[in-house]
Amino acid sequence: MRNSNTLLIGKVLLEYPALPSTNQFALDLLAESRPEEGTVISTWRQTEGKGQAGSVWESEAHQNITLSVILYPSFLSGQFHFALNQAIALAVHDLVAAYVTGPVYIKWPNDIYIGEGKTAGILIQTALKGGHFQHCVAGIGINVNQTAFLERLPNPTSIALAEGCAFDLHALRNSLFLHLESRYRQLRNGASQRIREEYLQQLYRKDVPAQFRRPDGRVFEGHITGVSEQGRLLVRTEGKEEQFDVKEVSFLG
Repeated sequence: MRNSNTLLIGKVLLEYPALPSTNQFALDLLAESRPEEGTVISTWRQTEGKGQAGSVWESEAHQNITLSVILYPSFLSGQFHFALNQAIALAVHDLVAAYVTGPVYIKWPNDIYIGEGKTAGILIQTALKGGHFQHCVAGIGINVNQTAFLERLPNPTSIALAEGCAFDLHALRNSLFLHLESRYRQLRNGASQRIREEYLQQLYRKDVPAQFRRPDGRVFEGHITGVSEQGRLLVRTEGKEEQFDVKEVSFLG
């Protein structure tokens, strides 16, 4: 039985000067072995990072945090996969909020925003067996000290831009490990409802009138009322509530 005081996240840290993708490295590792739970693959230069639904995560070398964490959440039924998403998103939110004086939000499903700018993204890849998780790889990218971004990125920002100073990447990474540890233990101890409530409290544009776009280009007005247990965004529009999966709706403005 694991000692409840034993740190899990980052106890094993595999650090590389450069990698194409920390998530892919973790998945390759899982294909040939069973790394200790909480193993972190970290790099200071990720060249082929991926975001949600096939998008690209771009990060300037030696300026940001890019890493992946290997977990075995076998205690969690696959039907409650979004609870894991919520726990990890809250951990990253907790970290950013600890260093930023302004408002920090979780933009559904798991981007982290400082005000109206995106500062962190999360890509969770899982494998299920018998209705339960076999493993989970949580890829996390956080803009920390980067201050210039490609023009085609819609609204990027960083902790340094928000606060006007640079930060120690190693210190932030260690702090991230502690926040991930705390939220993962919370989930493992059965506090999924509390995690859900806290996630909704931090949800970007919740209960605020806003414009959205459907995949066919149609624009509509509504307001976010919450997120279903399966992770679908709930939006009230024209007197009814609609549910959306990732990439089925986008925010305008």
